[in-house]
Amino acid sequence: MILDRKPLSISEANEYVDKDSESDVVGFVKKFIKIKPEKAKEIREKIKALDLMKVQAEHISKIIDLLPKNTEDLNKIFGDTGLDEDETKKILETIKEYK
Repeated sequence: MILDRKPLSISEANEYVDKDSESDVVGFVKKFIKIKPEKAKEIREKIKALDLMKVQAEHISKIIDLLPKNTEDLNKIFGDTGLDEDETKKILETIKEYK
């Protein structure tokens, strides 16, 4: 049953995966997780706290999944919306401490 529809990063989705299951989902999630779910939630809250209008929940999930290292990588996430230099700098500084 679907209780809520909101974008999650792979790290955050890991909390909802049945670890005892033999499914391919468990292997997929483990393969692509870059940070622990607790850290992913921290990043999400810090990026939300920046209060940037162009940054949507879907963008935050992709930022957490990919942890972009530079402006070019970050701009790939925002293909539909362009970030200005200040917004880019704030986001990259926020995620830098989690790499």
